[in-house]
Amino acid sequence: MSAALAVRCALPAHGWLGLAVIVGAEILLAGGEPIVAGWFTPIVWTGYVLFVDALVRRLTGRSYVTSDRSDGILVALASVACWWLFELYNAPRFWRGGADAVGLWWQYRGLEPNLFLRRVGYDWSFATILPALFLTAAVLRATIFRQARVRPRRPPRGALGLAMALGAASVVLPLVVVSAWLVPLVWIGWALLLEPMNYRAGRPSWLADLGNGDASRLLALLAAGAVCGVLWEFWNYWAATRWTYTVPYLGGVKIFEMPVLGYLGFPPFALECFAMYQWLRGLVAARSAPTPVL
Repeated sequence: MSAALAVRCALPAHGWLGLAVIVGAEILLAGGEPIVAGWFTPIVWTGYVLFVDALVRRLTGRSYVTSDRSDGILVALASVACWWLFELYNAPRFWRGGADAVGLWWQYRGLEPNLFLRRVGYDWSFATILPALFLTAAVLRATIFRQARVRPRRPPRGALGLAMALGAASVVLPLVVVSAWLVPLVWIGWALLLEPMNYRAGRPSWLADLGNGDASRLLALLAAGAVCGVLWEFWNYWAATRWTYTVPYLGGVKIFEMPVLGYLGFPPFALECFAMYQWLRGLVAARSAPTPVL
């Protein structure tokens, strides 16, 4: 292998750091190290984000760590904000003023007793969600789905309006009617509402991609949701501080802690996160801002 090719194929340094964090966290967790066991989720997902970001850098020349730091910060902040919104759906008693904060669909176990450190753990973990999804999708889009094409088809105006109406109903209903049966609406509602808005506003949008015959972003996001979903549940299962589920849909049939039907929610969740981020980014980013990594 020539020196030039070796340099081109080399993983950036922060990718090796990310791999070291993942492997080190796994070893220390298996060895019963209590601090790593309690903080395993944010630690291992930070390692994953660093590793996948380095892969994206190698494949596309773009990176939240090196070339697109402002976008990376915005993605992390949006990730925290979006997941706290989902926590609101999960624990409506927070905003109803009750003392009972048991989640409708998921609950956290083995939490840090210090409330300040607990909040640090929450926000650190939440900050990795959108970066992990988008970077995984960027890798898949640059490789497996690089040439995914479909017949160009632009959505009818009426279909966009109907999707937005259904989305608006889906995001409001679970806040008005507190029911464990309404969890699917939480994972599709914001995508139905915001993706057509992004499309109409000219923001990055997989609907716009499909109108140009490009299915790579859509398929990459769906696959990234599945990949990250499996990893979330796999790593969560072994952690000391973790989450469990109480859902009415075959809740006793599980892979790790997740009921089997719950895995169907991860692909649309990725689409929803993408729509939410692009909508938020459109509100705060300048028109001249560079296109996002994904």
